[in-house]
Order: sequence, then structure tokens, then C-alpha cells
Amino acid sequence: DDLDRCLPDTAIETLEAMGVPYHLGGSYASSVHGIHRQTQDIDLVADLAPETAAALARQLAGEFYADPESARQAARDKRSFNLIHLDSGIKVDVFILGDAPFDQEEFRRHRPERVQDEPERLAYIKSAEDIVLRKLQWYRMGGEVSDRQWADVVGVARTQGERLDRE
Repeated sequence: DDLDRCLPDTAIETLEAMGVPYHLGGSYASSVHGIHRQTQDIDLVADLAPETAAALARQLAGEFYADPESARQAARDKRSFNLIHLDSGIKVDVFILGDAPFDQEEFRRHRPERVQDEPERLAYIKSAEDIVLRKLQWYRMGGEVSDRQWADVVGVARTQGERLDRE
């Protein structure tokens, strides 16, 4: 589908070629670990320095709308920036790896998962446990009313079952 086509074949390969550590999160990752649902954006966490973020944006230009200066400022300020795939309109929200202990541990726990079958493609994905924790955090921050966040939590918990490290 469009998500498989625009993300692994371009942004992920570019990050990997640049040697930038990353992982996919959000609804994309909860679909990998839980129940697949359509999403029109992809959350990606990357360990990007300002100049590397700008270089990433420059390398993706042409296939993505990517503003190098916005990327540079986002990396400097430890906030997010967007990449928009020009053919599909899919938005990639690039979050800069935070300094908080949980951010660092979550990043350390990511692992490669198959995200595409033909051709086979692996990408680093947040662990199922970290998806549950982040989705619960977003659910709480949103006033505990988001059916989508809650459904993602339940979907991952049900799909993973006893495989989840509850501690």
C-alpha cells in the first residue's frame, strides 16, 4: 500500500544510508504489533543533529516536501518536523530523540521488524511494550477520550498477549 511504498523505500533507506538511528512509532508501529488500521501519517523518531536533519531534508527533496531549515531548527530545539510524500500526500512526522530517560530507554529497546513482504523490508520499530506505554500516555494527555489511542492499546495487548513484558 501507499505507506509501505513511500516510507521504507525512501525515508528509511535514506536514514540508513546516512547512518542515522531511528524507529517507527505511533499507529504504524501499533499496526505492526497489533491490529492493522489505516493511517495517513507516520511517526518516526530519529537521533538527528541539526546539520544531519537538514541534510536528510535535502536528500529527500524531490520525492518529499522537506524543508532543510525547518528540519535543522527542529533538531536543534528537540521538536518535530514534517516530511510530506509528494505522490501520496502521506505525512511523516519526524520526532527528534529526546533526552528524557524513558525516551532513551525506549530507543534502546527498538528492534527490526518486517514492514514489507515483496521485496522483504525490515525497519526499526518501537517495542510492543513501548507502544502501549506511549499510547496510554497520549490517551491520558488527550483527556482519556480518544477511541483510536485506546483501540491501538487494546489491539496491541490482545495481539501480543502473553508475549508482552508486563514489568
